[in-house]
Amino acid sequence: MNITEAARILIILGAALIVLGVLLSYAAKLGFLGKLPGDIKIEKENFSFYFPIATCIVLSILLTILGNIFLRK
Repeated sequence: MNITEAARILIILGAALIVLGVLLSYAAKLGFLGKLPGDIKIEKENFSFYFPIATCIVLSILLTILGNIFLRK
């Protein structure tokens, strides 16, 4: 790997992080993200536990599809 390939990878990763940051900032306004059926939420008096397993699966599938579309050689 030469320096231009490394630079290209860093630029792509930086752009992807910027896009992800923008998407996450607007994700709270969507409402359904994080509140899907299958997300585990336990609240007690002095304890709360939240594990968004269904949201993680949906995001994983979407990111896999996007990765396959944009990163094919």
